[in-house]
Amino acid sequence: MGNEKPVQGTKERNTPILSVKNLFISFGDLAVLNGISMDVKKGEVVVILGPSGSGKTTFLRCINFLENASEGTIEIDGYPVEHQGKKKANKKRILALRKKTAMVFQNYNLFRNKTLLANVMEGLTVVQKVSKAEAEKRSTEMLERVGLGEKLHNYPSTISGGQQQRASIARALVLNPNVILFDEPTSALDPELVGEVLETMKKIAVEGITMIVVTHEINFARSVATRVIFMDSGNIVEEGTPQEVIDNPKNERTKQFLNIIKEKAVLAEK
Repeated sequence: MGNEKPVQGTKERNTPILSVKNLFISFGDLAVLNGISMDVKKGEVVVILGPSGSGKTTFLRCINFLENASEGTIEIDGYPVEHQGKKKANKKRILALRKKTAMVFQNYNLFRNKTLLANVMEGLTVVQKVSKAEAEKRSTEMLERVGLGEKLHNYPSTISGGQQQRASIARALVLNPNVILFDEPTSALDPELVGEVLETMKKIAVEGITMIVVTHEINFARSVATRVIFMDSGNIVEEGTPQEVIDNPKNERTKQFLNIIKEKAVLAEK
């Protein structure tokens, strides 16, 4: 009994791994994010839904400073960096923050002139300064983990889009980030390849990896998300469990969006 530390454990569980505060960004006269704030706890899978142009992708890109917001603070694992508009944040601070995240893009973003193994090794050797031997070992294990153990020496052009996206997931995972950001990871795939990527994502979600996923895959959100957020016009309109937001939405805009998604799914099945 004397060795137990219940207070500390509770604090650790309740402390956000990612905290976004008052994020504003405009492109010209168009307001894209209107003061977005969000906390994500370790191990959460947060799925962000919303129509095109709602600010979902911009929000992800602001988290790791691929977009520079006019104001707002991003804090990951206790490390805060402020967005300052035209006065960009210190490069060293941005790089330090980026080491705590990894991003999986819509179009894979693999180096076309490198093998899958070399692609996955890149971040380890260049960013984390891991030895080549150690990077090769860890990258091989990670590619095997996503079902690509037999494709280590293939180039991206010789494999399917689904396999390329699984390789990009391996590239993100191998960095052991605090948070992985997924920007519509299945949107560029042929319908028959979507399932293999979603299945890979489900497996890593079960392992307790913190994920923020922008997607239109409603069934994935329902089965994997710990929390669903619906965004529209740069605002968080509704959030809650998948059962609350997807199955029993309260906001009319959320209901309208989900009805359109359902209608498209029905048409696709015909």
